[in-house]
Amino acid sequence: MPVNFKITLKGEKGTYITYQSDLVELCKNLIAIWIPNFIKIEIPEEIKKTFSERFYIAINNHLHAEESLKSNRITELARRENISLVATNHVLMHCYSRKPLQDVLNANYHNCTLDNLGYRIEQNAERYLRSLGDIQSLHSKESIDNTNFIAKQCTFCLSELSYEYPSEVIPQESNASSYLKKLAQIGKAARWPQGPEKRIDEIINKELAIIAELQYEHYFLTIYDIVQFARKNHILYQGRGSAANSVVCYCLFITEIDPHKIGLLFERFISRERNEPPDIDVDFEHERREEVIQYIYTKYSRERAGLTASKITYRFKSAVRDIGKALGINAATIEQLIAERAWWDTLDGFPQQMQKVGIDPSSAIGKMFPQLLQQIYGFPRHLSQHVGGFVITEQPLHQLVPIENAAMEDRTLIQWDKEDIEDLKLMKVDVLALGMLTALRKSLNYIALYGPKLRLQDIPGEDSQVYEMMCKADTVGVFQIESRAQMSMLPRLQPRNFYELTIEIAIVRPGPIQGGMVHPYLKRKQGLETVRYPHNSLRPVLERTLGVPIFQEQVIQLSMVAAGFSGGEADELRRAMASWGKNGDLYKFRDKLVRGIQSNGYKENFAEQLFNQMKGFGSYGFPESHSASFALLAYFSAWIKYHHPAAFYCGLLNSQPMGFYAPAQLVYDAQRHGVKVLPIDVLYSYWDHSLEIQELSSPQQRASSKNYDTKGKTSVNTPAMPSKENSAFSNKTPALRLGMRLIKGLKETTEKAILKLRADAKVHSLEQFQELSKLSHEQLSCLTKANAFISLTRNRHNDNWTSIETDHSKPQTKFLPRNYIKDSSDIDYSSTGLTLGEHPAALLRRQKSFRNILKQRTLPTAVIGKELRSLDW
Repeated sequence: MPVNFKITLKGEKGTYITYQSDLVELCKNLIAIWIPNFIKIEIPEEIKKTFSERFYIAINNHLHAEESLKSNRITELARRENISLVATNHVLMHCYSRKPLQDVLNANYHNCTLDNLGYRIEQNAERYLRSLGDIQSLHSKESIDNTNFIAKQCTFCLSELSYEYPSEVIPQESNASSYLKKLAQIGKAARWPQGPEKRIDEIINKELAIIAELQYEHYFLTIYDIVQFARKNHILYQGRGSAANSVVCYCLFITEIDPHKIGLLFERFISRERNEPPDIDVDFEHERREEVIQYIYTKYSRERAGLTASKITYRFKSAVRDIGKALGINAATIEQLIAERAWWDTLDGFPQQMQKVGIDPSSAIGKMFPQLLQQIYGFPRHLSQHVGGFVITEQPLHQLVPIENAAMEDRTLIQWDKEDIEDLKLMKVDVLALGMLTALRKSLNYIALYGPKLRLQDIPGEDSQVYEMMCKADTVGVFQIESRAQMSMLPRLQPRNFYELTIEIAIVRPGPIQGGMVHPYLKRKQGLETVRYPHNSLRPVLERTLGVPIFQEQVIQLSMVAAGFSGGEADELRRAMASWGKNGDLYKFRDKLVRGIQSNGYKENFAEQLFNQMKGFGSYGFPESHSASFALLAYFSAWIKYHHPAAFYCGLLNSQPMGFYAPAQLVYDAQRHGVKVLPIDVLYSYWDHSLEIQELSSPQQRASSKNYDTKGKTSVNTPAMPSKENSAFSNKTPALRLGMRLIKGLKETTEKAILKLRADAKVHSLEQFQELSKLSHEQLSCLTKANAFISLTRNRHNDNWTSIETDHSKPQTKFLPRNYIKDSSDIDYSSTGLTLGEHPAALLRRQKSFRNILKQRTLPTAVIGKELRSLDW
């Protein structure tokens, strides 16, 4: 039944507001069950009149002390008013043994301890899901019959929900199939200007046929429409995940990986057997994703577009905190208890951990705590907003799914999570955010200041110098391969081409590691072990990864080739792999997998090995298409770092927070790469970090340059050929000027006052700056502590005192001596988080006791077996 949208969205997130007038408006096909208040039993006459014979009175029996009196009053009222009674129980738990857990959840809801719940705690454990026999002993036959009658009236099946794709994405003169085919042909001509090989046409036609057969054209067109908005507005994006298996997605410019070139499988994305909507994840710049979200809301309205929910369940930390708080354990002890647990510990060892922090396992609390922890672990805690999963419909959302207002203004939240959406086969569009895309876009804008106007697709591939940099693990700030684990792997794996980089990204994951696949691959890659296959029939599946399964797709293919799984069974196996840690469904496939492998002539140990690898992939294994998409961004970021380091670090620093490293580490790495880093200076710095080029030396020249924008919003989709005005700067090496955003406590609005002052007047002293800028003493203090007046005074110590003087008509304080180097370093770190002066480790080296300590770069040539001491940064 259609429901007025405004009525459904009255309450804030998590609340429901319904007035009598709403019920009157919505009364058709509804039954009203009135639950009387014990204090004042008074029938709502308007609702009774509206619902007439569909109006009932609820009667409960929880065996409370006062309930007999209440039941008698309700029964008498129902008899007098000629209203039918309905037996209810207001269920709070599925069995009475869960009463202690219900009490803990109740205490958490009221934000208090169990001792302070008072009258709000349930008197007994009677509000559980009762059997019919139990109910008959508590209620009259008439009220139970009425309950059964109502239950039979309330019929519903999920199959009744009918989803329709949004129609706006199709021009009036076209249908979905012909329009998608037309766009694919246009994209094909753009992707292969010289004309594709015949095999490409065959793949496109095959994909389009399957898409048409399964009626998924609208889905592809909806995603195409969203990415077209991003392209027109110069927002960097990239489709990833299983979508990268599709040549049609490549032709629609949804993805940037040519699946034909690296041999990806379209069936991993869409198959007839699976017959479920495809899943396309699209990452957008994290600073501009909101523009995409608002475009979707504007195009489809909040009535037809909503974000899916994410079900947050109890894990160890949240469970311990909530239970501990309810039991009245102080916060410090709870945090100690959490700190005692290592990631590999099971819940069985929890009593010993309690004892270490002073909780007696034999006490009442000590006995209750582990039991409650076992019960609540994995229990739903609350609904959160999915990172970017949209459901878009033709009809209003509330006719299909339950909705509520999100915590953020002007957003609608669907109360079902992504698993629910998948089960119902609803179209979900993932609009995700990725910080590296923001950094890359800004880096390209900065390159345009002194060099060619590049787009990402203009970056040349397979640059041997870039791969050489990767093999040396010189990858601070490089997407996906900047972690310590990846840096440790890079010199061993030695990726020299794009496919090996794809393997590099996938192999440093719990899946391949727990499946025992890392060391065999490395040994074979280094020529220390012969490449061999469990059976010749598996060679096509494993040849590119030297006989070792690295990707999810390979494990699935192995189950089909070696164990005889059908495509549908293999897909069920894929789902079980993804969720086996939650529900253990993977074990249901173990016997069939082992029997199938043995019956096909493979050794028994291969079956066990494959099953263990599947468990590892369940922990976290990458699909090849996903890894290839990430490898593309890793290569782009590495290429820019190698060829344009100043622009790379400027873009990265202006996109913080993101990645593994703090600004201090990024700045040190920039200096190591030969980038000249200039200090924060009120006469030259902007809020964001910026590049300074010789021909654009003054702030006025930089600000007036048509390519310059401190926010990095110049076009990135312009032709790749360098312009004449830029070619003069092609051999210049820009310097990186640190921005005021690093200064702790400084407000971004301060930049406007400083820029206005720089444009209107020439400043020669701190006193003049202070007088003309009208900045508060607090903001001036932030600037002086960061030594931002370095080009005016070159004496931070004196500046700190000058900034707090209020009467500049009096003679100025005599210049104070400069800070000691150590003091300057301390102030740098406290005010900006980094220093351009000497590193603290360098200061320590001057002390006699540190003179014989080695630097890290000398360690590879040190004598093996000798104890050494090292200090470096």
